[in-house]
Amino acid sequence: MRLLIYTLIIGFSLGVSSKANADIRFNGFASVKAGTTLGSGETLYKYEDELSWRHETLVGLQFGADLQQDLSVTAQLVGRGSESYETNLEWAYISYRITDNLKFNAGRIRTPFYKYTDFIDVGYAYDWVRVPQSVYNLNFTNLDGVSLYYTSQLMGFDSTLHLTAGSNDGRPEIAGRKVDGKVRGGYGIIWELNRDFFTVRLAHLGGELTASDPELNGFTEMLRGIGYASLADDLLLDDSHSDFNGLAVTLDKYDWVLVSELTNVTFENSFVPEQTGFYVSLGHRMESFTPYISYEKRDDSAKREIYADVPQTAPFYSDLAGLIDSLAVDREAWSLGMRYDFHSSAAFKVQLTHSDNKITNEQNQLLTFGIDLVF
Repeated sequence: MRLLIYTLIIGFSLGVSSKANADIRFNGFASVKAGTTLGSGETLYKYEDELSWRHETLVGLQFGADLQQDLSVTAQLVGRGSESYETNLEWAYISYRITDNLKFNAGRIRTPFYKYTDFIDVGYAYDWVRVPQSVYNLNFTNLDGVSLYYTSQLMGFDSTLHLTAGSNDGRPEIAGRKVDGKVRGGYGIIWELNRDFFTVRLAHLGGELTASDPELNGFTEMLRGIGYASLADDLLLDDSHSDFNGLAVTLDKYDWVLVSELTNVTFENSFVPEQTGFYVSLGHRMESFTPYISYEKRDDSAKREIYADVPQTAPFYSDLAGLIDSLAVDREAWSLGMRYDFHSSAAFKVQLTHSDNKITNEQNQLLTFGIDLVF
């Protein structure tokens, strides 16, 4: 598959260069980061109490071709240390500028959940070592479909309206396990307004979500076999309508930058709980240095009503209650960090994060440092 992708890109580049005098562009980005938790046995964001360089180290290459007459092609390949640097084609789309204010994209694009959706992998684009995990936690990062951008002026604001539609196959994490998932009938409406130092972004996305896990499927079949078909249905995630709502606000003035996002995700007719995430971050630019502090919180309330009427003497009660309860999240985190732009295309970052799990009463501290660069 990787060989096919490279062959297509190289072949296309040569073809359009000779036939259409296309403007070919190559851009890249990379992150080299290491981290360790500070207490024996502590874990946070997949880091443990031994220094690791692989979890957030990555390299990416973006290819673009301007085919003239308002048509262009974009592709992006990313290799991650956490995936043994196996190359993935994460973007692959064509763009057509219909008018100066209207642009159409079709292909594999980013699912526009968050403010930094398009730059999640490009660490150089933001001050933190990583985007706040209490908000940036949905695994459906790409969408195979179409999008439409419309820019205009509205009451002194620069307005960007973004519409998108498509489908997705991914590996979301449920109850701590990666499962096979897909979204069908996905859609999104995103509206961003900017004026001087103020930016606000509103997002609403929805779709029909299906997820499957062999272990969970076996459990639901067991429930059906002993007469708990209705309970088994409660544990299905089959064409469950899901909604995402997000609000982002940015204030950037006098070398101070305040960024905040609030997100909410709901799943109809599903055992997966409502998910609410929030963060606020304040940074101050001092020439090449940007110290910052951030606070984030995640709150997912388990749907314990699913097993409320099940007798505690039932042989499957503990497994059922354990599954439902494992989806509850009540966690907050504080981070202190520093960004140092030692080069026009590279920044060194260091960040200390203190996480407090209110459910397990566990507190973990993570120290991460590294370099983000673009080329």
